[in-house]
Amino acid sequence: MPDSGYPWPIETTRLDNGLRVVVSEDRTAPAVAVNLWYDVGSRHEPTGQTGFAHLFEHLMFEGSVNVAKTEHMKLIQGAGGSLNATTNPDRTNYFETVPAEHLELAFWLEADRMGGLVPALTQETLDNQRDVVKNERRQRYENVPYGDAWLRLLPMLYPPGHPYHHATIGSMADLNAADLATFQDFHRTYYAPNNAVLTVVGDARAEEVFALAERYFGPIPPRADIPAAPDGHTVAASGEPARETVTADVPAPRVFLAHRTHPFGSPGYDVVTVLATVLGSGRGSRLYQRLADGERIAQPDLVGAYGVDLAHAPAPLIATATARPGVTAERLEAGLAEVVDELASVPVTATELDRAKALLTTAWWRQMSTVDGRADTLSRYATQFGDPARAADRLPAWLAVTAEQIAEVAAEVLAPRDRAVLRYLPEADA
Repeated sequence: MPDSGYPWPIETTRLDNGLRVVVSEDRTAPAVAVNLWYDVGSRHEPTGQTGFAHLFEHLMFEGSVNVAKTEHMKLIQGAGGSLNATTNPDRTNYFETVPAEHLELAFWLEADRMGGLVPALTQETLDNQRDVVKNERRQRYENVPYGDAWLRLLPMLYPPGHPYHHATIGSMADLNAADLATFQDFHRTYYAPNNAVLTVVGDARAEEVFALAERYFGPIPPRADIPAAPDGHTVAASGEPARETVTADVPAPRVFLAHRTHPFGSPGYDVVTVLATVLGSGRGSRLYQRLADGERIAQPDLVGAYGVDLAHAPAPLIATATARPGVTAERLEAGLAEVVDELASVPVTATELDRAKALLTTAWWRQMSTVDGRADTLSRYATQFGDPARAADRLPAWLAVTAEQIAEVAAEVLAPRDRAVLRYLPEADA
């Protein structure tokens, strides 16, 4: 397999109703991945409607005009397929991988819930899924040690009114306050063919896919007035760090340092991606070598750094560590900050750079090794950058990053004055 580029064919078309269709044929195995990206995530949510995009991730499995409640899942799994959906600030994604002979089934199911969910949406279904989301919030965020870190970091990084200020799980108050008609209008507004990308990767010819897309999705009318997402690219720097200390039922002190960097897909974020790998990926990273193996102030499996791939705002870089027994949050924060700050002054070595690029290359080809991984990637680049073929640019961009660029970007975006610091303290230490 080559070191860079995208070695599979990509063919595209656009239906009269605006639906973009992407096909990448691969006859290696008799399977197809169907991936549908809607350009709606938590950043699109109007005031008072936080959590709507994520709730629809659940509602879209609860039946549509011709498909009974939970039948979508039963039909796909009964055909030997797998399926799921995810929501993030930038988009909502529905996907299934099925034997190639069941491609038409997947299209029928996806088209029915794109064009036929609203008539089938009932108050009972809405109330039921609201309760499911409440339980998800409790299980994933509120009743898990350190689980609400992301809910706390986002408001520290992005001010009120910014589209990334709130997490996709949303406000329970907003979800409870909205009536059925409000949710129906949200679906009519954003779940339209001209706000979606349909990608098929695997054992299917482009002509076949385009014909099926026209048959099943073509009759769905477009939405003429889809509101533009609010612009999140500008974030006024406060000039001083944001800080929060949380005393909670946690086993040990944990510290998060977060910075706004560059949007995903930009040259600056390509540098940040390599920088984050040098800083915090695995046992060879600077954070592990210094804090876990060297000074032994951080737990070995609980230290690292990562970027959050947000495409329409300065995306976060987050470094985190959890203290070993007897180590205070203050000592841990100082050590974490020291390693992060040194990225601007202590040059990345050739060995560090080669290791980071090798890890990123492996991760890229792992994503590309499956039809569902490729389908998701092509949907992303078609939705966020207007061209699925731009996916071929990503790995070469990472491989071209230099140590000098890392130092320059670190000095630009990792300044302590623009840092968000979140600390957790065990209740026993309070």
